[in-house]
Amino acid sequence: MSAEFRPLRSVLYLPASNERALEKAKTIPVDALILDLEDAVAPDAKESARQNACAAATSGGYGRRELAIRLNGIGTRWHDADLESVCPAGPDAIVVPKVSSAEDVGRLVAAMEAAGAPERTELWAMVETPVGILHAEEIADASDRLTVLVLGTNDLYKELGAAFAPGRAAIQTSLQLALLAARAAGVAILDGVFNDVKDADGFRAECLQGRQLGFDGKTLIHPGQVQVCNEVFAPSAEQVRDAEAVIAAFEAAKSEGRGVATLDGRLVEQLHVDTARKVLATARAIEALRA
Repeated sequence: MSAEFRPLRSVLYLPASNERALEKAKTIPVDALILDLEDAVAPDAKESARQNACAAATSGGYGRRELAIRLNGIGTRWHDADLESVCPAGPDAIVVPKVSSAEDVGRLVAAMEAAGAPERTELWAMVETPVGILHAEEIADASDRLTVLVLGTNDLYKELGAAFAPGRAAIQTSLQLALLAARAAGVAILDGVFNDVKDADGFRAECLQGRQLGFDGKTLIHPGQVQVCNEVFAPSAEQVRDAEAVIAAFEAAKSEGRGVATLDGRLVEQLHVDTARKVLATARAIEALRA
């Protein structure tokens, strides 16, 4: 798998049955695409959607965008055929819904290898049930091939019997448990979708909440959500300048034999330098996407 860091600020779901949407996606400034074979595709369109997704994965037409394909869930009548077709196409990632255990991950990784998935094809596990949340740590740490946890917040609300409301109080514990699991395992984590594409203020507020909690990015259902998502989950110019200043202050202190520094009255230690370097790496990766 590639060691190159690629941001995942904005990750757009697209029904793989919609050829027009697949073509348009080549022009959308999104970090990653999830071509969907599951919820967004009717049963009688599953086969054509699978063919479209595989063709997209082998086309090389999506530039620097990561291209993932979401399979139908484990145990459905389409899952095995999805794996057998999608793995040889070599997308950047395979997304699997409702992953509930480390055993699920182990079986998926073995099936990917048996079906001919190239080494660079990663596994993204959707965590969207109470069982999945309670086992998020073991899921996240089950395989080096698993690199991203994806929150399925709509299914989570349904499974919990909870009500949608601004602030997402009903699923705060679930969000934070999944975040803890991802950070403990050293994998990325994506926030769930925002359903009302006409509520721009609500969408921005939820992006800001996700960013403040620590998510790497957010999954999206409409191209109109991409710009705000990219903005919120990217380091601001001020944050980049501050990161540069933190590193400079710490390096100056080290040259004088000191293990800590101060910057505008703030204590600067190695942990602050590590955070600053991540900010700069993210900013550089985003800039590379624009090149």
